[in-house]
Amino acid sequence: MTLKTARDIGLLIKSKRLDLGLDQATLAKKAGVSRIWIVAMEAGKDNASLALVLRTLNALGVVLTADARTAQTGAPQIDLDAIIAAAKAPRIVRKS
Repeated sequence: MTLKTARDIGLLIKSKRLDLGLDQATLAKKAGVSRIWIVAMEAGKDNASLALVLRTLNALGVVLTADARTAQTGAPQIDLDAIIAAAKAPRIVRKS
């Protein structure tokens, strides 16, 4: 499963919790967080502490791995520096 947003992580937590037959209060107790925090995280809260997220995933038995490879989308590479430089460059205005 590819996780790109807080919402993705929240959906993973909820799905795994339901698979294990846990209610939010039980998971919260196992993870050492509040039930309100579980509710917010499952809803995609995007400012959660990484430590609490990892602790919750651990309580669910979820192993998190990272893949540092660059995604190959087939899209051309964008040179942001060149775009900025072009925008800052003086423009020649020709009068007709």
